[in-house]
Amino acid sequence: MTMLRLLALVQEAGGHAAGPVSPFEVNFGLFFWTWLVFGALLWVLWKFAWPPLVQATVEREKRIEAQLAEAERRNQEAQALLEEHKRLLEESRSKAHAMITEAKTFVEKERAAALEKTRQEQEELLARAVRDIAGEKERALEELRREAVDLSLAAASKLLNQRLDSETDRKIVQEYLASLGSHH
Repeated sequence: MTMLRLLALVQEAGGHAAGPVSPFEVNFGLFFWTWLVFGALLWVLWKFAWPPLVQATVEREKRIEAQLAEAERRNQEAQALLEEHKRLLEESRSKAHAMITEAKTFVEKERAAALEKTRQEQEELLARAVRDIAGEKERALEELRREAVDLSLAAASKLLNQRLDSETDRKIVQEYLASLGSHH
């Protein structure tokens, strides 16, 4: 109800005042007080509100610039680390490839050396076997010659019914067998 009463008072006062009736009429008193209130409000805002707002904006701008600079620095560090990682990876690959190649070469050399050693051992075994066989053959032939001499002497002594000198007779038979061996 107080609102209605206040509205009624304003209408009653408006009817008796000599104010403008049309919105296009200029009231210099209202004009003056409006500019005065606007100027006072502008001065209060300029004096008390504007510096903290400007300072907050500047600080925010500096903070954003610092964050952007930090982000750029970190991005550059990340790029450098990525390049370093790529370089190390490539270096590791080349080292691994070199190691594999070296290992293959080493294995091939060892295989060739083992084959050569085995071949030499086989040749030595074969040569030793040939020498052993030749020696055994020579001993067997010598034994066979002795047996033949002994058998010949035994047969000749039976034929002659006498015992011949063993050393001299053997020498004669051996010379005869040697002359037979050289003819064949």
